[in-house]
Amino acid sequence: MAACAIRRGLLSTASKYNQHKCTHRILSAIDFSSGLDPKRAQPLCSACRLSSFQQTRFMASRNRPEGKVLEPVGVFEALKQHGKYETGQLFLHSVFGYRGIVLFPWHARLYDRDVSPAAATDSKPDSTGHGSKEVKGKMHTYYQVLIDTRDCPHISQRSQTEAVTFLANHDDSRALYAIPGLDYVSHEDILPYNSTEQVPIQHELFERFLMFNPSRNPPFTARDTLRAWQEKNHPWLELSDVHRETTENIRVTVIPFYMGMREAQNSHVYWWRYCIRLENLGNEVVQLRERHWRIFSLSGTLETVRGRGVVGKEPVLSREQPAFQYSSHVSLQAPSGHMWGTFCFERTDGSHFDVRIPPFSLESNKYDKAPPTGYPL
Repeated sequence: MAACAIRRGLLSTASKYNQHKCTHRILSAIDFSSGLDPKRAQPLCSACRLSSFQQTRFMASRNRPEGKVLEPVGVFEALKQHGKYETGQLFLHSVFGYRGIVLFPWHARLYDRDVSPAAATDSKPDSTGHGSKEVKGKMHTYYQVLIDTRDCPHISQRSQTEAVTFLANHDDSRALYAIPGLDYVSHEDILPYNSTEQVPIQHELFERFLMFNPSRNPPFTARDTLRAWQEKNHPWLELSDVHRETTENIRVTVIPFYMGMREAQNSHVYWWRYCIRLENLGNEVVQLRERHWRIFSLSGTLETVRGRGVVGKEPVLSREQPAFQYSSHVSLQAPSGHMWGTFCFERTDGSHFDVRIPPFSLESNKYDKAPPTGYPL
């Protein structure tokens, strides 16, 4: 398997997508607006073969104002086809191109509507009227990670660089706060590398959560503060179900999270956040124009929501920028419900088509008595 990447600085990350499953590749494009002479620009890397895989050194911008200078930051390691990456593993995100480090894994049930039922292990019936097919779930590994803050300004394919928000611990039932640079990453999106730096990732929680231990591999181990924070916030961090469906080469992945319950005007309000990733698996350039949601509550209400774009954006998905990710929130006056819907996309010839959003459950849990702590003390 091949894997080679150049991080964004002078270079902008393009895509891992390839028709051959045996190839895992990041392509890169020179940003000529930075003043480089395009005639002199040479490709810094293509895909390396496995025999030279571990010798492949990749480059990263130090984000210097004068520099935009590419410097080596580490050496790629072999991808893990089996097993999981450990706490402290450094990686590049194969889609969004940022540097990160693994905090701990999550084992989620992936309900992939593109996979035949015989290929999965756990079933989830479709109770939304969004098709009649029974969906099977298969266990899949995701990771809680920290994003290097130096890379956040360059993650243009996301509306925000955090995927984790909490309910505030005061009377305002709608108040939310986020932990910047905390993300969830699927196992196949990890491009592992190692570094000789003792602090290779810049994030305010890095040294509070991890310590350098040269006798270990990877050489970063969890501090007690990370273990305590994970245990305390487990109910609001846990990733349990992932839903995926592809329509006309546009794949939609949804990850819902229960955030907790608050009282408002003598009633209970239950909150969820959901993270959505849109991926263009084809060659055609398309743009998201509208969203259409159906939200069913156990209380018996069915709400319809229509609007332009998502989170104020109408992202373009192309071969150069094939993915877009965003997070949003929903509240119900009932402990459970369902969401499903469609995204309307426009082709370059002006025609439109609908992409299905896979139906997913909104389920509360038993952990409402202890509010989340957010940052460690």
